Amino acid sequence: ELRKRSGRETKLKRSKAMLDQQSFPGLINSSLDDLQRVDTRCGDDTLRSSLSESGRHIFPPSNFAFRHEEAETPTDSKLWYKEAVFYELYIRAFCDTSGNGCGDFMGAVSKLDYLHNLGVDCIWLLPIYPSPRFDDGYDVADYCNIHPDYGTLDDFKTFVQAVHDRSMRVIVDYIPNHTSSDHKWFKESRSSRDNPYRDYYVWSDDNTKYSDARIIFNDTEPSNWTWDEKTGQYYWHRFYSTQPDLNFENPKVQEEMINVLKFWLDIGVDGFRCDAVPYLFEAEGTNCENLPPTHAYLKRQRAWIEKNYPGRVLLSEACMLPKDVREYFGDDDEFHMAFHFPVMPRIYMALAFGKSHYLKEILEETPQIPKNCQWVTFLRNHDELTLEMVTDEERDLLWNTYAPEKRMKLNRGIRRRLAPLLQNDRKRLDLAHSLLFTLPGSPILYYGDEIGMGDNIWLEDRNGVRTPIQWTSDDKHGGFSSADELYAPVIDDPVYGYVRVNAQAAMNDSSSIFHAIKQMIRIRKKHPSFGTGSLLWLDTERKEIAAYIRDAEWDVVLVVNNVSSETVEVWVEWSAEIGEKHGNLLVDVLTEQKYKCEVKDGKKGTRVVLSPFGFVWLDLMRKQSFPDQN
Repeated sequence: ELRKRSGRETKLKRSKAMLDQQSFPGLINSSLDDLQRVDTRCGDDTLRSSLSESGRHIFPPSNFAFRHEEAETPTDSKLWYKEAVFYELYIRAFCDTSGNGCGDFMGAVSKLDYLHNLGVDCIWLLPIYPSPRFDDGYDVADYCNIHPDYGTLDDFKTFVQAVHDRSMRVIVDYIPNHTSSDHKWFKESRSSRDNPYRDYYVWSDDNTKYSDARIIFNDTEPSNWTWDEKTGQYYWHRFYSTQPDLNFENPKVQEEMINVLKFWLDIGVDGFRCDAVPYLFEAEGTNCENLPPTHAYLKRQRAWIEKNYPGRVLLSEACMLPKDVREYFGDDDEFHMAFHFPVMPRIYMALAFGKSHYLKEILEETPQIPKNCQWVTFLRNHDELTLEMVTDEERDLLWNTYAPEKRMKLNRGIRRRLAPLLQNDRKRLDLAHSLLFTLPGSPILYYGDEIGMGDNIWLEDRNGVRTPIQWTSDDKHGGFSSADELYAPVIDDPVYGYVRVNAQAAMNDSSSIFHAIKQMIRIRKKHPSFGTGSLLWLDTERKEIAAYIRDAEWDVVLVVNNVSSETVEVWVEWSAEIGEKHGNLLVDVLTEQKYKCEVKDGKKGTRVVLSPFGFVWLDLMRKQSFPDQN
């Protein structure tokens, strides 16, 4: 193990002492062995081959136990985010220690070793603020406090320290575009037209102003303006009418929001996922998105971060094509990271239709970004699977394939989790993660997907993919809570119910999706080319094959994926100048299976046979040759 046991016990004692201060007897009375039981329960001693030999991975030997390398501080490298694996965590859904039916921060502290064991580098927290939760926390009523269901500010500080003690990091959702209508600023703003907070929001006598701006929640909102009876004016909102937009033309609003960032950074968070950033400013005659003043403010925000909190990161949520998102990187002076939204539906298109060109085309349309910036990729998240950036014909095909029932559709997307989307087929699930971990960008895992959780499409809005995580098979509510009533029911159907699908069972079964993902993360961390290397797409004679090279000069990996349901034999070739010039063997880093490398007409090549939805990650730098036949 990379960690010494003595160092680990010191950290566990510290965490136990911190829990003691928070008065949680069930955790206080735990021994050091109890606090470590998540690690020892994971099945590292019984890891075995879980998939077939044809292009799949085999798990490490029984004496292997994976741990992160120790770090002196959580900000010892300013570019840590380029190679990080992120985990999107919904506190409300993770672990309830208070018995109120909602997850809380002390519950999350008790489960951090689970995430550490999986290989997570950074936790992204969905909104944690006081909120009426009309939009599940994205309607903020107080930017500088914790929702009482989740605990207290002291609990949050304990959580941040516990995350850092495990050499992980934490970023939080930051919602600058709008507040809740319950926020004190808006209550003051709508109290009278001459209130000092009136100009904190956008008001108008004319509800036809900014008419070129689209309505985002077109299933529920007829307009971007809502009438306020008391003051006799309309207020502007790009999302729900209970989420009035802040007026960033007002310098006081800009200063208020910088102070919000300072509040959380001083507590110790490592960055922010910035929600809905394209909509901060409005202008007549435009669509009120991506306007120059928006970028000017965001650059000011970044400069302030770099000056006062170097090493902290800003992740942009701008749901657009990559050529448009490129503006949000600026000249490495705006955002450190941005979501690559369009690559996600192309993964589902490739798997549905057995054709890799969907991926190739969107990657070809992806522009170069500044050296220190990074894309962020994902398979699923807390929202519907957005189909905004596909054609109408492609959207219909995806709906027919992945959302055959009307209830599965929402807005212009699909409200389903990863496992149900892919028919709970392990081959498809493993291949989807192969693509996630090897295509450009830092990957994000959505809580529960690592154990194959299902969804509940009968819950309203997007709540069907935000149900409690399932820890055990025999405890009440799957080990999530002892409460009689929960914020949402635990999945309890025959296929995805907690009796069958839970973290304990997944960790104890070395052939589970949990261990497959854990193994891919472990291998990914050995190869910096996946985080920082260039991408070279390789054309083959087979439309079913997505083959590409990730090249970081001293680390070069050839990835070959079969996106079809048929066995495919394919010849893959690349320039002889790429990779190690000596040796005639390639090694799959997932299985240690060897492939013969040949040189023809100045090009290298290898022949690979892949089973349905199979894949290989071939190390092009490892010096190995066939033994001398003599």
